[in-house]
Amino acid sequence: MPQASSSYHHGDLRAACLRAARDLLEEDGSAGLSLRAVARRAGVSATAPYRHYADRDALVSAVAAEGYRELAEHLAAAHPSPKTPDELASVAVAYVRFALDRPAMFRVMFAEPCDPNSEERVAATAAISGYVRGIVHATFPGSDPDALSTTVWALVHGLAFLHLDGKLDSSTPEAVDAQVRAAVQALFSVSAAR
Repeated sequence: MPQASSSYHHGDLRAACLRAARDLLEEDGSAGLSLRAVARRAGVSATAPYRHYADRDALVSAVAAEGYRELAEHLAAAHPSPKTPDELASVAVAYVRFALDRPAMFRVMFAEPCDPNSEERVAATAAISGYVRGIVHATFPGSDPDALSTTVWALVHGLAFLHLDGKLDSSTPEAVDAQVRAAVQALFSVSAAR
């Protein structure tokens, strides 16, 4: 009869910890997110997550990096290469809808402190920033892509948090879509009038 192993080896501890962290986020928000809670949820020893994450900030950075990648996919699915203000508004709607569909993840991505030395997080954040800069440049050639992309991102990001925090009507997807489209189009119509 084979002997039971005295130590448990997890096939993919890093992925199991990220899954556990995401599950905890969905249930309790970031307040319930700790390495100890992640270990419990993943069914590993309390020290096992430390093999991949030095501390809570490193874990949060890894979760946020996953969120940034998912957000980038979600935006590209809304419109792969927007070139008009209306197409850009569709991407803005997708951004706000992502926030509303995954509020805990969105807050971890943008409201939680993250490890600034996390290469994964820095790369994922840079990819989103580059994506926004690229679509703004394609939509408004000849503009200052850095300044305008910061303006667009700030507007859409602010709309996302206003909806999340109940300051704007998010009772139906149609209400959200209309508000976001109107705000983006107002920005560009004022810009075009000048």
